[in-house]
Amino acid sequence: MEKPFLKETSFAMKMSSSHNQETVCVFGTGDFGKSLGNKMFQCGYSVVFGSRNPGLSGLHPKGIEVLSYAEAARRSDLIIVAVHREHYNFLTELAEELNGKTLVDVSNNLKINQYPESNAEYLAELVPGAKIVKAFNTISAWALQSGTLDASRQVFVCGDDKEAKQRVMDIGCTLGLTPMDQGSLKVAKEIENYPLQLFPMWKFPLYLSAALCIFYFVYCMLREVIYPYIHEKKDNTFFLAISIPNRMCPGVALNLLALVYLPGIIAAILQLYRGTKYSRFPNWLDHWMLCRKQLGLVALAFAFLHVMYTLVIPIRHYVRWKWSNSVISQIKTNKTNPFNVTNAWLSDSYLALGILGFFLFVLLGITSLPSVSNTVNWREFRFIQSKLGYLTLILCTAHTLMFGGKRFLSPSILRWYLPSIYVLSLIIPCMVLVLKFILLMPCFNQPLTRIRQGWERNLKGSKKAQLGNGNTGV
Repeated sequence: MEKPFLKETSFAMKMSSSHNQETVCVFGTGDFGKSLGNKMFQCGYSVVFGSRNPGLSGLHPKGIEVLSYAEAARRSDLIIVAVHREHYNFLTELAEELNGKTLVDVSNNLKINQYPESNAEYLAELVPGAKIVKAFNTISAWALQSGTLDASRQVFVCGDDKEAKQRVMDIGCTLGLTPMDQGSLKVAKEIENYPLQLFPMWKFPLYLSAALCIFYFVYCMLREVIYPYIHEKKDNTFFLAISIPNRMCPGVALNLLALVYLPGIIAAILQLYRGTKYSRFPNWLDHWMLCRKQLGLVALAFAFLHVMYTLVIPIRHYVRWKWSNSVISQIKTNKTNPFNVTNAWLSDSYLALGILGFFLFVLLGITSLPSVSNTVNWREFRFIQSKLGYLTLILCTAHTLMFGGKRFLSPSILRWYLPSIYVLSLIIPCMVLVLKFILLMPCFNQPLTRIRQGWERNLKGSKKAQLGNGNTGV
């Protein structure tokens, strides 16, 4: 009886030998074509290049041939087309040679939706007898050459022929990549647009944080710089360097954290109102929910800035000047300020809540990293991001409330009838926490749970149906 280990070894040897026997043709000797061909050659494939200049064989490792397009096409039934779309016309002359063969389109464009159809679909029109597969366009020549595929390991594959597509995916696995089957060739345009997108999920969080920064900065400047200058002729312009950013950053961080959880609450309210989960959310809400991770990471960045600004407060010239003047005035009057236990409690509580809130904030950021989130199951990830996320929001909101202390509703803090910035910062977080508390009440939580399990409310009132077969929904 053959041992399992020997079976696995013999299977691996067969796979390796099959790679050695298989010949792959690469049309194009540019940076990407050369890098991809050399990588396949290192992984055990026999590689032949097709080029309009066959005399370039000296640029490739020994064992790789560079032939004309027609000669190279005869050597393999799998051809990687690594040339730009504007040079595809030569393929029509090779239509007979390419008939029935697999052509892998790896091209990209210079801008999104540059052509009416995708490059892969255009290639299918030029060579109708070939099996067209779109793949490898999301990795770079530098990553293939240097071997640093960690940041670009995932590749998208699409095509109408299942066998050809599976063959290309097997090559991707052999190269150490992670191929993802995206479906038919109609998806090729979306795959080609993907490398051209510039932080698509980050635009909304960055624009929103920029808008909040501008608003808080102008608001603080009105209160802390312009108002004292007009009423007291005091020059507080130096506040623009440390004081105002240290008031602005925590407000932005707290509001962005609250906005991470607000779309989930809005979605729950919509599901309760509609009585079903089988109805699309508005596009703006869909996009907002997809950007929650990025919103949280931007909020964490502003929280880090707040911590850094706070740590430098004791070494500021203005603060040292105030402390020294206070000490000198007490010496001259021979009096000391009595110790206030209430203020001590407020100060220590404010600091303790801030430390705990920031710790959980960092924990949320760490668990959002793919390398960490992949090591936990769905229930653990949901517990951290939802339960601990709301606890973080509560602690950070309480931190801001404690900072205001007895001054929170005092008329003395108003300037031009404008409250302090930390009062404004509490509006959205408090609203989110109140709405979440309401949704946790049994009268709302139980129907919402049933809806997310597939139950639907018949709006006509004639019947209630149970659907979904145990699907918990989103």
